[in-house]
Amino acid sequence: MNLNVQHDTEQDCLTLQFSNRFDFSVHRSFHEACLGERKSRSYVIDLGEVESMDSSALGMLLLLREHAGGDRAEIRIVNASSALRGTLRVAGFDKLFTLH
Repeated sequence: MNLNVQHDTEQDCLTLQFSNRFDFSVHRSFHEACLGERKSRSYVIDLGEVESMDSSALGMLLLLREHAGGDRAEIRIVNASSALRGTLRVAGFDKLFTLH
């Protein structure tokens, strides 16, 4: 599986850790983990092991942002390589998400 999900109940923070590729192959797991009826207070998207991502990954991030409250959403993208950070910046995601 390319997606590891952890929920910190005390902080109500859902962490999604991807491995190798963040693409359409994780869509179902991503949807089940964070796009259900229940919303978490905050989300962490860990891209530390991700080597590549495609446009469907960007779409999933936008769906999460909308689900989590749009401009009020607390979503941090962490551990992205410089190449992935560049892709996220070119797509304007640095204005929609907090990049660490």
